Amino acid sequence: MRIPFTKMQGAGNDFVVLDETRARFGLGTAQYRFLADRHFGVGADQILTVRPSPAPGIDFEYVIHNADGAEVEQCGNGVRCFARFVRDAGLTQKDAIRVQTRGGVIEPVLKADGRVTVNMGAPVFETERIPFTPGPVPAQPSGSWQQWPLALAAPGQDTVVLVAVVSMGNPHAVQLVDDVATAPVLQQGPLIEHHPFFPNRVNAGFMQVQSRQQIRLRVFERGAGETLACGSGACAAVVAGIRLGLLDPQVDVQTHGGVLTIAWAGGNAPVMMTGPATTVFRGDIDIPNDLSNAS
Repeated sequence: MRIPFTKMQGAGNDFVVLDETRARFGLGTAQYRFLADRHFGVGADQILTVRPSPAPGIDFEYVIHNADGAEVEQCGNGVRCFARFVRDAGLTQKDAIRVQTRGGVIEPVLKADGRVTVNMGAPVFETERIPFTPGPVPAQPSGSWQQWPLALAAPGQDTVVLVAVVSMGNPHAVQLVDDVATAPVLQQGPLIEHHPFFPNRVNAGFMQVQSRQQIRLRVFERGAGETLACGSGACAAVVAGIRLGLLDPQVDVQTHGGVLTIAWAGGNAPVMMTGPATTVFRGDIDIPNDLSNAS
């Protein structure tokens, strides 16, 4: 099967974008893994699929698959690329669009400077909605909020880390670190991702606070590993930092791939994310026949 694709990136978080507005390709888990594979496929952190409006008042449906082939609820950097794609492909003439995701409706707005601002919706803190199931483990008060202890067991090493837990349409566990450059992202990331307190797994954020207006961030994403940037992770980190009393309402987030600007007024206000979205190249790819029925 031969399909067209567009390769895009937002702050270094890279994507394969598929246009299914006319017809479905009918891809399964193995096909998404193949497309994301950096040796045998195109290579990407996530596969983004554009589908027609599923309901009145909605412009498009946005489906996200991680590099491991699993469908997920949200990808902030991805929605900026999604918005740039549908505009550049002539699928819409709007600057502001409403997009249905598995995690809810989001509203990206294309700006005159080429960046895209995304209304990521209000953060979710209720543990059952994240979902987060700590059982009898007590939270530790911190600022005007709280952090949760996670016991991480690894061969030859047991440790406990404190995380702030929030959903931005997908679950995040944000940990404060002194220096992101030396933070044990690759060691602790998989342990946090698969921690039993998170029944749907979780994105593990490592945040270094540089000032009340600036942080540095690394994120180990579910099903993708560490990425150069994570938009929903940047939102989650800023929300956590604000609630912990460490950050102001607007923060620049420095990732390996670039800077994202996150603003949140608190309470039930939406989190607003602004950042770049760039097309890298377009092409067609043959998906091997022996993957056609894999799942």
